[in-house]
Amino acid sequence: MSSHMNINKEGQNNRNTSQHNVVHGKTSANYNLNNKHRIKLTHSPQSETSAEEPEAKKLKLDPEENNKSRKPDGKRVRGQNKSRPHMKPTTYDDKQLCLSVIQENKKCFYGEKCKFFHDVAEYMANKPADVGERCYIYDTFGKCQYSLSCRFAKAHTSPDLKNVVNEELVKAREGRTVVKNSLDKDLQNRLRKRSVSFKKSAEYLKTISKDNKEKTEQQGNGESRKLFTVLIIIQYLFFSAVNNFYSYFSQSSLASSFKMKLLTVFCMVVTMASVVIGFLLDKLQVSEEKQNLVKTVGPLTDADIVRLRPCEKKQVHLSCPSESEPRPFCGNLPFRRVCKRFGADITCGEMAMCTNLLQGQQSEWALLKRHETEDLFGVQVEGCFPDTMTRCAELINNNTEVDFVDINSGCPIDLVYKKGGGCGLMTRSRKFEQIVRGMNYVLDVPLTVKIRTGVQEKCSIAHKLIPEMKKWGVSMITLHGRSREQRYTKLADWDYINTCSKLASPIPLFGNGDILSYEDAMKARETGVSGIMIARGALIKPWIFTEIKERRDWDISSGERLDILRDFTNYGLEHWGSDTRGLEKTRNFLLEWLSFLCRYIPVGLLERVPQRINERPPYYMGRDYLESLMASQHVGDWVKISEMLLGPVPKNFNFLPKHKANAYK
Repeated sequence: MSSHMNINKEGQNNRNTSQHNVVHGKTSANYNLNNKHRIKLTHSPQSETSAEEPEAKKLKLDPEENNKSRKPDGKRVRGQNKSRPHMKPTTYDDKQLCLSVIQENKKCFYGEKCKFFHDVAEYMANKPADVGERCYIYDTFGKCQYSLSCRFAKAHTSPDLKNVVNEELVKAREGRTVVKNSLDKDLQNRLRKRSVSFKKSAEYLKTISKDNKEKTEQQGNGESRKLFTVLIIIQYLFFSAVNNFYSYFSQSSLASSFKMKLLTVFCMVVTMASVVIGFLLDKLQVSEEKQNLVKTVGPLTDADIVRLRPCEKKQVHLSCPSESEPRPFCGNLPFRRVCKRFGADITCGEMAMCTNLLQGQQSEWALLKRHETEDLFGVQVEGCFPDTMTRCAELINNNTEVDFVDINSGCPIDLVYKKGGGCGLMTRSRKFEQIVRGMNYVLDVPLTVKIRTGVQEKCSIAHKLIPEMKKWGVSMITLHGRSREQRYTKLADWDYINTCSKLASPIPLFGNGDILSYEDAMKARETGVSGIMIARGALIKPWIFTEIKERRDWDISSGERLDILRDFTNYGLEHWGSDTRGLEKTRNFLLEWLSFLCRYIPVGLLERVPQRINERPPYYMGRDYLESLMASQHVGDWVKISEMLLGPVPKNFNFLPKHKANAYK
């Protein structure tokens, strides 16, 4: 008898989706899903609820286990853990080896006051046990820069506790820059002292101030004309009153001496009033004449000849079928390398705050780093003011190697939106225009923009903005088929994306939303978009790029998926370091990624292919122990997978997942 199990839509409150019960390869109901027992996917409309399982197949959960992910009233815990604990870099490695010892033959700047180890033997006695026998950094580059502090130090440590170097590998890689766009120390100091020159930005910002001045003058012209009319009326009434007063005064029976004094004062007042009114009228006439003068363009200068025209800028070649857009936590350099290996054509860095880049923050500049394997790479920036965004664009243009710069005006995060950035720019069209024109003015590479359908769910405004963006000089537009209010719930509106792609022509428009298989990608390409951008789909299954290029569903095994995770950890150790600090940082990013990877359902277990991105499976057991472990939504099981690759966690290890539904106490 076959076992039919329905997959519930994301966001529905079904008792079977409250907590995944795979622990140590066991489930509370021992279903062995082989070729006869497959998971049945029911893709019902969003408003309908999924049909319940047959009575005989309902799982009996332990009450304590079931209540861990539920509120006191029985409802499932939802939303994000916004106040997650921030672990300091020194949390897991409070006693480190001094950098002077690691780099060898260098004197310690702090001398006896140094808090780190200088005695190698003492450090090795207190150091945590090594994780493995082979060091990926040493095997790849011939030298591990972390020396004895490396958690794989046995692979490159001599009996006399010296760091071993493979000279052949070092010479073979000599002169190669593996990672580009690192923050130079000199540039960082100049940014902190605010001594970096932004000449082009200053030129553009002057034009903005001139435009604002002209606008105020134009507004003032209307007011001046009104004032001119009022002054003429006042002048007419004033002289009429003077004539009437003088005729009355001459016929009055006052004393002659008093009459003379009063007449003198009266003449002085009349004279002063006449002078003031005449002066105001002359000034208004002169200003109006100046406004009517024809403005000349001026002589042709070298700057006009040297400056690149929009058509001369380097273009992004969009002959590729897909684009990978990394997301926070998983959109890091090691993850992009994994996507690149599976066939991603364009990679883009995580969203960086323009103000943090201008302040020279090392953590923000790390988001701009580019690996040598990324042949078409862009950076993504966020900001809400023309001055900071223009300066940031000039800074990136002069100090990094990128193929395009992207403005993220689709970020729905409250912190960004409330300041006027992200989706907030879509409702501030004047500022948006100034930002786009300013960045285009200072950049030598194409400028792209990422937007959503709008801010409110039932009030789309992207179709109004896109024709304006064409005038502003945008090279490419990426449209996410949801509004800010929707975030990532409900299905993306590809019909609306299709409408917008026609409005954007001839500018390329990339569509984004709900791509999890090559069938989804093919349907998306039928809408007329120039390309597709894959975000969550790449986090759930990074091999989606291979599926799209080869047009097939890949029934990837658990062993192959573990190899992908192993590659990610190796890339992470190379990027963040193979010492304790770098290893635990790699583990943290791996656990964040596993919160997406656990949503994948193996193709061999599905009764209906393909899986949809908004569907969630019921409790099931995989075809082997590792597949069951990878399907678990328990944080404890994610930690077990990380221990397979990065060794046991420290005693004081703490990790709280991003989503409350996956949390446990």
